[in-house]
Amino acid sequence: MKLLTNSRSLLKTALTSSLLLAGVWAAAESGSDTLAAIDRNTNLLDNDVSMVATMITESTADGVDKNVVRMFRRDRDDTFLILFQEPENIRGQGYLQIDETLWFYDPESRKFTHTSIKDSFKDSDANNSDFGSSTWAIDYRVTGSEAAKLGSFSTHLLTLAATSDEVTYPSMKIWVNDSPLLVLKAEAYSLSGRLMRTSYFPSYTQAGDAYMATKMIFVDEVVSGDKTTLTFDQVSTVDLDDSVFTKAYVERVNK
Repeated sequence: MKLLTNSRSLLKTALTSSLLLAGVWAAAESGSDTLAAIDRNTNLLDNDVSMVATMITESTADGVDKNVVRMFRRDRDDTFLILFQEPENIRGQGYLQIDETLWFYDPESRKFTHTSIKDSFKDSDANNSDFGSSTWAIDYRVTGSEAAKLGSFSTHLLTLAATSDEVTYPSMKIWVNDSPLLVLKAEAYSLSGRLMRTSYFPSYTQAGDAYMATKMIFVDEVVSGDKTTLTFDQVSTVDLDDSVFTKAYVERVNK
């Protein structure tokens, strides 16, 4: 009888473990689907997009800085071009991503130098990776999922782990709107688990069949008081000439 009791106990434990494991797998699969849906909702695969962005960087060390840039994106080729228009002393500087390589152009030296997608964008709290196409489903896997409130919004809170060391942050938490599936908030963590940056995406606009954030706020969680706010306007989905996404174009507009 004692053996039977132990057997039942072992069976119950095994069934419980199996159900828990199945739940983990189901949550991971559901989370993976959510990441893929976010990418579909925010990548403009059928249209090019151009816009003007105003970036306000608030730094406790350097005060407030304003930059205005013209941006061009072609998500189907994972390429983009950013050209600085203001202030005048950096007008013509730019970033061009082609063939998974990011270049910085300086009109004074007339040279392109290789830079990292992980780097800070022009000494701000934004990163170069914040301006490319959405690759959540490629860069991260879901390790946790739960329902969560974000203000008045009902959201999915997903905990993510990087799938490679090529991404800017090894782990993330993202708050995803119910419908459509869009990221409203993101927390970025270091390998040690330290919160490095909090990002907010309070507004989106529909561009073609997808959505684009029209405001992004990046808060430095390491240096208190530092943050960067980007607002986007003059959004257009008119197809661009292939030459826009070339080094020759960047050089030509700076002549």
